Amino acid sequence: MLSFSTFTFERAMKSTRRHSVRPRGISRIDQPSTRTHGWFVRAGFYARPNGTYAPRHRRFFGDFTYGGKRRALRAAEAYLAKLPRGGRKPRSRATARRLRSA
Repeated sequence: MLSFSTFTFERAMKSTRRHSVRPRGISRIDQPSTRTHGWFVRAGFYARPNGTYAPRHRRFFGDFTYGGKRRALRAAEAYLAKLPRGGRKPRSRATARRLRSA
């Protein structure tokens, strides 16, 4: 006869991720050759005329400048939270009227 084991259930619960997931748009950079260590924020991508995409907002948060990895990450998250959310700016009435009539 098979019975459900409490041990199996506890083990399954412990295998889940313990750390919070970083917000989208924050990347870690560790490049010992150039002594670059920190977090890089990229957000608000837009289409260039040649068809490629580039971030509108980008900023580097170095570990040394912010006093360690955790503080640099907190600063990067705070910066990302202050950025405007959403896509395009609302169109003016004149522009919307011109587009409708075309």
